[in-house]
Formats: sequence, C-alpha cells, structure tokens
Amino acid sequence: MSENSETAPRDYSQSNAELAARWKIDVNQDPYSIPLEDIDPAHDDLFAANKTLPYFERLREEDPVHLSDKGPYGRYWSITKYEDIMYVDTHHQIFSSDIRNGGIRLGGLPIEGEPDPLTYLPMFIMEDPPKHDEQRKIVQPMFTSESLSSLEELIRQRAGHILDNLPRNEEFNWVREVSVELTGRTLATLFDVPQEDRHKLIHWSDTVERLGDPEYFETPEEGFKELWTCWEYFDAVWKERAARKEPGSDLISMLVHGESTKNMPPNEYLGNMLLLIVGGNDTTRNSITGGVLALNQFPDEYKKLTDNPDIIPNMVSEIIRWQSPVAHMCRTALEDTDIRGRTIKKGDKVAMWYVSGNRDEEKISRANEFLIDREGARHHLSFGFGIHRCVGNRLGEMQLRILWEEIMKRFRKVDVVGDPKYLRSNFIRGITHLPVILRE
Repeated sequence: MSENSETAPRDYSQSNAELAARWKIDVNQDPYSIPLEDIDPAHDDLFAANKTLPYFERLREEDPVHLSDKGPYGRYWSITKYEDIMYVDTHHQIFSSDIRNGGIRLGGLPIEGEPDPLTYLPMFIMEDPPKHDEQRKIVQPMFTSESLSSLEELIRQRAGHILDNLPRNEEFNWVREVSVELTGRTLATLFDVPQEDRHKLIHWSDTVERLGDPEYFETPEEGFKELWTCWEYFDAVWKERAARKEPGSDLISMLVHGESTKNMPPNEYLGNMLLLIVGGNDTTRNSITGGVLALNQFPDEYKKLTDNPDIIPNMVSEIIRWQSPVAHMCRTALEDTDIRGRTIKKGDKVAMWYVSGNRDEEKISRANEFLIDREGARHHLSFGFGIHRCVGNRLGEMQLRILWEEIMKRFRKVDVVGDPKYLRSNFIRGITHLPVILRE
C-alpha cells in the first residue's frame, strides 16, 4: 500500500520530475562495479528497467543485512535472505508496521505532530496489535474456504467470457485485456458494486503506485486528490449499506457493521479501501501477467504444462514466487536488535525484500529457474508470514488456477511477441504492458 507523502524524505519544493532527475542513476551499470557501501537496490528506475535481481544477488552473497543511507529513501536496512526475512516478518513485537512509526514501505518516517489528513491514510496493514488484529478479523470471513468455493463458478464463467472475447491472430496487451479484467471483476463482486465500475477500481489501484511517477502526476499531492475521489465513491456505498434493513455479506457491509471499523474517520476508511483494492488487484494481476511471460521465457516449462495441465495448481505457486508481486515490505525496529551480527538500532527502517528472498539459493534450489513442477512450490515469501500474511492469498491462487485451466482449454499458446513494460515502483513488482498473440 502507498505510504503517505507526509512521511517521505522529500523536498516539497521539487516536483516528481525534478526528484526523478535528482536521483537518476545508470540502470545498466554492473552492480558488481559499485562500491558495496553505495549499493541501494530501492531505486524505482531499477524496477522500471527490470534490473534489480543482480543487485539482490550481490547483497545476498556479500552483505545480506545491508545498510543504505545515501539514496532517495534515506537510511534503511535491506534484508535479502529467506530466513532473515522470515525472522523479521514473524517478530512483530520487535518490528513495527504502524504508520505512526513509518509504515510498511520505503519512504515512511515516524509521524510527529498532527498529520495532514489529505495524505495520512491509516489502514489495518499499517497497524500493530491489537488494532491490526481487530480490523483484519472484520474482513477475514470473506476469504474462508466456504466463501471462496461459492465464488469459484462465477470466476470461471468470467474467465471464460474474457478469454472467448479476446482478439484472434492479432497483437494485444495481455495486462489490459485479461489481467486487470479478471481481478477488476472479482473486486467489484467482493465490494458488491456495479461491474461497470470495475475500471474505477483499477484506476485507483494504479494511482496508488504512481503517486511519485512524473509521467502521471506533477506532485504526489495531485495523486492524493485523485484518491479522494475513491473516498467519495465509497462514502456513498457506505451510506447505502448502512441504510439496508438486512446487513449484506460484501466487504463494505462487513466494515459498516464491524465493531472496530464502523466508526472509522474518512482517511482511515479510504486507507482501508485502498488496501483492499491494491491487495485484491495488483498482486494477482501481476502474477497473471508474470506467469505468461515466464512460460515464454522458459519454453520447456510451457511444454510441461501442455503435456500435463494437471500441474496448474503447483505452477500457480511457482508463478507467485517467480513474480514476487510485492517486492518489499518495511518494518521499524522497536528496540536494538541483531541480525547476522549487524546491529539494527531502535527506530531503524528495515526492508524485507521478498523478491530477493524468493531467489535465495540456500533455501530454494535452482531459485533462478522457473520450474512449474517445483517440489514445495508453496514455500515462498510472496504472501508474507506472521500476523500480516496476505488475507486474500487463497483467492489470488484460485483466480490464477481457474484462469490457466480455462486458457489451456482454448489456446495452444499465449505467445509473447514483444518486450514487456514494467511499473516504476519498488513496492509492487508490476508489468504494465505485455504484447501477446493467441495461438489456437
């Protein structure tokens, strides 16, 4: 989720374009040629160029608990190995997610005084217990096995409809026509809003990750104003749900009637809505796209899939590991603590690089290969661990599984015919454009 710009170490006299120019780097530079103390894997331009993995490879080898303090995100520690990430993620007593301590992504700093309500958007993923647990519990019933099984046939119908209406024998953007279509329709169902409004949900999801992108907004404040149109939309939905005689079973109704959510101020309601939108869209859509790309990059794996479509459930887990759609999550140390002999001081920011831990050869054999029949494929970091483990992980897996089952019924191959374009974000490891042609 997006951190508020109030907490980012930025110069407010500068626009997004000026900041991007100030911190511009040569994305083609060999990371092994950079002095180790100057390595900073968090540059958004590295993610836009898809050049991050060698940086993490070097850090895992030479400095797995690495301090950066010269880049655009200020001082923070990179945690790059699987076991260390697990340790941080499962020790919430030591490592805080609270937005007031700096939140869950790079750029967040402790909040002092009265925050600006325009940009201060608390949400339950950026809370520590007990508030985190109380609010998370409100939406959890939507993601039980029983609830998900009731959605399966609807998702299958929609996946089939999307695939049947794709152009044949001509190039199109898989991201726009398939990935966001399926996740957008599912989100609209979870919120019980009209399907034609799904494009608004995708737009707000995109806006969250583009607040600092000069191609979209001159300043982050411009982007936040756009996000408040999301609040206006869902404020009307809230009022309609509150007025119903019988409580609904959708996510908004759960928030309306939840003891720990029914009295949220507007910025907290907006924060939690954006959390649900991004959590329900960005992660799954980028795995849907990343899987198509990976199968094209590893044609032997595509042949395995063609020969044995029963492998799809296992392949889904491997896709999610391989793509690592959430590149990092941050925590703030609540006390001095040691990891691998490095002393992390109270108040230090710590970045758990899931994208790096999922490539850790010490934990995952042949980690730099995409293997759809990988043994123990579900043992990846992409959903996080501990109290903040992704609440919708089974829904994401189900959408991927169903979509691939329906693809295999219809097409010999989804053929990537050009270079992908990547999201300029070190938080969501996203693909914005993937040109494909369907082969029947």
